[in-house]
Amino acid sequence: MNWHNTPFRYGSLSIGLHWLMLLLFVAVYGSIELRELFEKGSDPREMLKSWHFMLGITVFILVWLRIAARLGGPAPAVVPEPEKIQQLAAKLLHLALYVLMIAMPISGYLLLSAAGKPIPFFGLELPALIDTNKELAKQIKEVHEFVGSAGYFLIGAHFVAALYHHFIVRDNTLTRMLPEKK
Repeated sequence: MNWHNTPFRYGSLSIGLHWLMLLLFVAVYGSIELRELFEKGSDPREMLKSWHFMLGITVFILVWLRIAARLGGPAPAVVPEPEKIQQLAAKLLHLALYVLMIAMPISGYLLLSAAGKPIPFFGLELPALIDTNKELAKQIKEVHEFVGSAGYFLIGAHFVAALYHHFIVRDNTLTRMLPEKK
């Protein structure tokens, strides 16, 4: 088990963080979508919103570890090498996903701060980053929801691209991010 990336495949740290982030994305999006099943102000709805906030902050914390892991070794080569336009598209999509993993938790934190709401984090209440400002909270909420919706597209595009490369192009794009077979 190699923790570091090699020229041929991602290391266990990168692989583990990649799939953990996927699970966190499912939980973050799932919790905010499932809240709609419950009446406003109900305990289950408030619990799901709290989980959404806490998991979002967890994404923010872990993305920095993920960036460090990515910078800690070479990205494994895709074999056969894709066309330059595909390489550029992949880099832009990955950049957009990293921006999503950083910007969404920050905007969510700012939204709660501006709304004057508590910022829960697994038994802690984090301090507000800005003063209460209901008008600013509305503006941040619009941006947060728009970018969150765009996140569905980005995550879906990443998923479709991985399947395209695996089943149609038949390169090693997906297998580089799968655990090694023993």
